[in-house]
Amino acid sequence: MASILGISAFYHDSAAALVKDGVITAAAQEERFTRIKHDHEFPKNAIDYCLAESALKIEDLDYVAFYDKPLQKFDRLIETYLAFAPKGLQSFMMAMPLWLKTKLHLPREINKALGGRYKKRIVFTGHHESHAASAYFPSPFDKAAILTIDGVGEWDTATIGIGEGNKIKLLKTMHFPHSLGLLYSAVTYFCGFKVNSGEYKLMGLAPYGEPKYKDVILKNLIDLKEDGSLAMDMSYFQYCEGLRMTNDKFASLFGGPARNAESEISQREMDIAASIQAVTEEVVLRMAKYAVQITGCRDVCMAGGVALNCVANGKLIRSGIIDNLFVQPAAGDAGGALGAALFVHYQLLNNERKADPGDSMQGSLLGPQFTNDQIRTELDQIGASYEFIEDEAKLLEVVASEVANEKVIGWFAGRMEFGPRALGARSFIGDARSPAMQAQMNLRIKFRESFRPFAPVVLREDVEHWFDHQGESPYMLVVADVKPEHLRQLSAEEQQNMKDPDLRKRVNVPRSTLPAITHVDNSARLQSIDERRHGRFCRLMREFKRQTGCGVMINTSFNIRGEPIVCTPTDAFKCLQATDMDVLVVENFILRKSAQKQLSEAEKAKYVASFKLD
Repeated sequence: MASILGISAFYHDSAAALVKDGVITAAAQEERFTRIKHDHEFPKNAIDYCLAESALKIEDLDYVAFYDKPLQKFDRLIETYLAFAPKGLQSFMMAMPLWLKTKLHLPREINKALGGRYKKRIVFTGHHESHAASAYFPSPFDKAAILTIDGVGEWDTATIGIGEGNKIKLLKTMHFPHSLGLLYSAVTYFCGFKVNSGEYKLMGLAPYGEPKYKDVILKNLIDLKEDGSLAMDMSYFQYCEGLRMTNDKFASLFGGPARNAESEISQREMDIAASIQAVTEEVVLRMAKYAVQITGCRDVCMAGGVALNCVANGKLIRSGIIDNLFVQPAAGDAGGALGAALFVHYQLLNNERKADPGDSMQGSLLGPQFTNDQIRTELDQIGASYEFIEDEAKLLEVVASEVANEKVIGWFAGRMEFGPRALGARSFIGDARSPAMQAQMNLRIKFRESFRPFAPVVLREDVEHWFDHQGESPYMLVVADVKPEHLRQLSAEEQQNMKDPDLRKRVNVPRSTLPAITHVDNSARLQSIDERRHGRFCRLMREFKRQTGCGVMINTSFNIRGEPIVCTPTDAFKCLQATDMDVLVVENFILRKSAQKQLSEAEKAKYVASFKLD
């Protein structure tokens, strides 16, 4: 057995993960420590945390694994620049200094970052090997098909593989520049959202539109094959040679130039979002069908950025193509750090693997946690006013009552989540039954677009009562419909509002008895919770159900727009001061907004400006 440190760095969402004697002991993204969203620098803070959490020193490590092969990636970049030269010169001149100084010398950079104290082997796994390993090895399956889909790794943009026992094997690959992930990112860019962070906004916008451009995409932009592979007409795209994703030819196809960021969203953007979402779902279903066909496995694992498209995941589950689906909760590049470490443990060291029937991700709660003594020290240092409730039952009774009274709660408990979703450790929670809660939380707390839906967290035993979904969804990676019996019959005025160009009017139409989490198409991105994975958060939900009869609440990430999810009690307190949340709960401490020093609007704006927002 061995201690293996996995690292992802320098591209998007740097992270570290530690696997000790086959157990995932820690994993975290660098952004949570530096407070720089999607921080791509070497994850020194995340590494320090993983070592401390695992009670290891650098000298105790047996292997360090990096999540891709930089020389192969450099080869792809050089070939691409040469193929499109002299176009792309500006991009080339921007990229090369970093490559020549850092990325081509990763062993040196890793050794330097580890203080020169690591003297053993560094393993470089393939990018999609890392994704595949992150999906299959923690999964509950002894044998499964593996599907990885993202923008691009070294050359690969999607793979189909098989996992059995303690080994994975990639069987089919799709190559750059043809990429479902880059296609989706190109449309994200065209609709005025930021690439590599705005894709989920596009997915949330899609239900407001009609897929009017689906045939335009299939006819002009891509040649989609029956097996899910696709070839893109690169004359419409500019990501190979420049700093833009699309060009004027792409714009003419959709009736005008790209939307400017932060400008009003038009029906065109809504329809384009619906169209690319429909195409994405079709591609994913075709790829999954082909994966099942060539592997003979109806249990499927997924990773890569596209695997975070929970609408497509829900369609796949309900399609009948597969029996079971496991998606790595940190499906993007951050999860590659974990995949690299697991790849070494199983694939290279040939250690025995016994699949955990409930998966071995431990609820993806793999980050830092804080004792009440540590929290008290931090809160005293920053001058916070608080109440300490030692008895958990009393604490949960108070918090559940505040939620039932339509207060917005910052909930901070246990180990921080690994991956992009808040799963009940660093969450804003609220009453899903409140018609006003979605707009209030978006505008008062998150400072984000009012059209974006909030996710429901639901007790595992109540999932099938509220949603058209069988089984669990612990990682908030599946969208399902709210059951028809909970939907409202809309009045004539409400039906008219659902057609209004102003998204705020549409989003404020209560469509079910859980209006705050029911999206405009009557769907919801659900998270199920249970005692084994979620502990105190599950017990809070049970207390809320005891008080209200409802086993559903809002769960959204504890951060403001452009900021990473909070990591420390101080981060949480800063968020309390900068927003209009009502109550902050940090383990056994309750902090009420009304009891803190009140900031003027100018002070609050200055406070927000101090955050390293994306």
